[in-house]
Amino acid sequence: MTALRSLSNPRGGAALGPIGPVIAVLGPTNTGKTHLAVERMCGHASGIIGFPLRLLAREVYDRVVALKGADKVALITGEEKIVPEGARWFLCTVEAMPTDRDVAFVAIDEGQVGADPERGHVFTDRLLHARGYAETMILGSETLRPLLRKLIPDIEIITRPRFSTLVYAGSKKLSRLPRRTAIVAFTATEVYALAEMLRRQKGGAAVVMGSLSPRTRNAQVAMYQSGEVDYLVATDAIGMGLNMDIAHVAFASLSKFDGRRHRRLMLSEMAQIAGRAGRYQKDGTFGTVQLGAETGPTFTPEEIEGLEAHRFDPLEQLVWRNTNLDFSSLPKLITSLEMRPGRVELTRADDAIDMAVLKRLAGEPWVMERAYGARGVARLWAACGLPDFRKTGAEAHSRLVGRVFRHLSEGDGKLPDPWIASELTHLDRVSGDVETLADRIAGARTWTYVANRAGWLNDGAHWAARTREVEDRLSDALHGALTQRFVDRRTAVLLRDLRVKGGDQRVEIDPDGTVAVEGEAIGRLEGFRFHVDPLARAGEQRLLLAAAERHLVKVLAGRAKALAEAGDDAFALDFHGRMPPRLLWNGARVASLRKGRDAMAPRIELDRSLATLTPDDRRRVQERLEAWFGAALLTQLGPLVRLGGLRDQVSAPARGLIVRLVETLGNLRRGDAETQVDALTRGDREALRRAGVRLGVVHVFVGALLRPEPTRWRLALWAVWNDVATLPALPPPGRTSIEVAPGLPQGFLEAAGYWPIGAEAVRVDMVDRLARAIHEKRDGRAPFLPDPNWAASAGLRADGFARLMRALGCRLQAVDGNQGFAWRGQRRAQISPEPVGEARAPAGSPFAILATVSFGSDPVPAAVHRKGR
Repeated sequence: MTALRSLSNPRGGAALGPIGPVIAVLGPTNTGKTHLAVERMCGHASGIIGFPLRLLAREVYDRVVALKGADKVALITGEEKIVPEGARWFLCTVEAMPTDRDVAFVAIDEGQVGADPERGHVFTDRLLHARGYAETMILGSETLRPLLRKLIPDIEIITRPRFSTLVYAGSKKLSRLPRRTAIVAFTATEVYALAEMLRRQKGGAAVVMGSLSPRTRNAQVAMYQSGEVDYLVATDAIGMGLNMDIAHVAFASLSKFDGRRHRRLMLSEMAQIAGRAGRYQKDGTFGTVQLGAETGPTFTPEEIEGLEAHRFDPLEQLVWRNTNLDFSSLPKLITSLEMRPGRVELTRADDAIDMAVLKRLAGEPWVMERAYGARGVARLWAACGLPDFRKTGAEAHSRLVGRVFRHLSEGDGKLPDPWIASELTHLDRVSGDVETLADRIAGARTWTYVANRAGWLNDGAHWAARTREVEDRLSDALHGALTQRFVDRRTAVLLRDLRVKGGDQRVEIDPDGTVAVEGEAIGRLEGFRFHVDPLARAGEQRLLLAAAERHLVKVLAGRAKALAEAGDDAFALDFHGRMPPRLLWNGARVASLRKGRDAMAPRIELDRSLATLTPDDRRRVQERLEAWFGAALLTQLGPLVRLGGLRDQVSAPARGLIVRLVETLGNLRRGDAETQVDALTRGDREALRRAGVRLGVVHVFVGALLRPEPTRWRLALWAVWNDVATLPALPPPGRTSIEVAPGLPQGFLEAAGYWPIGAEAVRVDMVDRLARAIHEKRDGRAPFLPDPNWAASAGLRADGFARLMRALGCRLQAVDGNQGFAWRGQRRAQISPEPVGEARAPAGSPFAILATVSFGSDPVPAAVHRKGR
């Protein structure tokens, strides 16, 4: 038994009785029908859902993968096929639903598409034949009810009410449309014109049309959903499969050309589009838009009442085509396709492109010669199934199909790789306007479909991946072109073929970056970012900015080329506490640092001002910045980078210490790594010394990284890695001590190379130098006077110096009437510095470990060690 079963009567008789019940869930838009079907399918051991759009199938596939796991879920469309070996749940376009699988659950979404002249016969076939052995569900409009009752007598019909209300809001001017409005037109020319007007009046609009690829459509919808723009201009493609935050739907027209004639929309078509407003429990409104002084389209009172009450005339017929085909000869195939249904509820499909192409090719002598026998005729019919993505019409499309069939019917029966490669090379170009890119995407979809046909290519998987890459690149470029053309972002949109009153304006760019239009300065180009003159009036500013942006296309491309070829001295890291750290090219911001895989490997994110560059230019800029950053990191933090090379030359404890040092960007509290330090061998210590690592009394650090420029780089990397939002001013260069300001981010001082001691912080190399000097100065626990230069070298006042001495294990004690210090003894504990004003002693002394500490390359001599007793 299979999921899709043939009728016993090929002329349209009643379907074979299903094993499980057949349930129809009918209702207007926004009733949760699709969500219900997905829940039902996931509750069964296996299932198939057929959707009207590839976009919908992909969206639900991602949801089911999250629930069931990628190894159990399949996606099958004409242009994409993901079928794991153990797949149990299938999300498909209706045309691609597998006919050879026995599954528990089957659902067909948007069943009313069965009335569509071109695609309807496929939906009708699935409605009549597709059955799950446990449950079958048909989703669609209430207009299907009478036909389903007649065609499937035992069907159970459930009506679901709309979650929100839909109210007529009248006609509004374009400038008066509320936020979160979708404006619907029915030709690309009208869509572009409306988007241009919204760009001037409202700041921009997203564009959705049926000719867009799913990737481009998703990107445009995401721009609208994110609030980057508040308006959407769409064709009737918005009426199916797009659930968005739309409050109002405005019709720019109420008529369209349906392929045969220009006609007024049917009420059910109006409802499908208007129903996009007010999703889930948010009420929505619909109306028309008035453009200029022209009288806009108007709804009749009957249409308004029907839309608000969701009452529509029922469908009278579904489009049907015989599926029991006779492949014994070409004439018999055509005869079987032209067979009329035996029921009044069904009407024959005459408008499908595959049938029109077949009839044209059937008259070609060479086709009649090659289409012999069942195998040859079946192969010709399979070739005729190639969709006309470019909408070129039957005559032009038949030439492409004829070439495909010619290759399939000769030699090894495969399409030649050089032909596919040549076609894709021609398409794989991201230059051109919106219309050009959309046409190339349609061409790429053609070859994606071809690559997914079993037995058509020698290496179908390779070509499927290649065609997807081309389609994705073109889709990204088309999204960028739509955004540039219809969204008013001064640094992201470069207008094409713009004319202002009085003709084209002369635009000049001076060497210092000043941009002038007709000799009058209007702004400045800094790097890739254009700054408009703030003194210009708003009306002038808009027109002059557009004229300047039109000219900047070539200028920015030239600057991208110059950046990619620039020497290292043209780049710099701009970081003085402001986040995020920026990368500069000739003083202009071009990128910023973002969190990467570890502290030493941040991600470089290009500045938004580079968004108008072509993908190739952006890639070259990205590669050049990454190359410079890697070289600069080696220059500024070389000792830290080179530490990694020691891992194969030292013991495991030393390797662990190196990892800790790299993680903390070159400064580590010794108490936090005591275990590794104690386990170091003499060879480990020598290797670390040569690498610049100092095993200090309080800290383990890389002395060379405490210089001002390496410190600035380390702080930049530390702030990015730790997601620090704001930073104080960086420590002044050369300062050995600084005041501890309130509210510092945790770890900031340590990352800067300082040890906080109460209200002040001392640079760790000075702490280590002072600890060694104290050790040389003292004689056991006997009181001693500190060297007068100690406080000056540490940059501390008397109270700060006393606090530091206490933190290093000494206590105040008078010596001949002067303030002196005495060592408190060897107490092995974590140092916890405290303010000098507190009475109790610090928690411990670092001198307990001096017997094993190496200052530079030499261990502490035994005689020095004995001084501590």
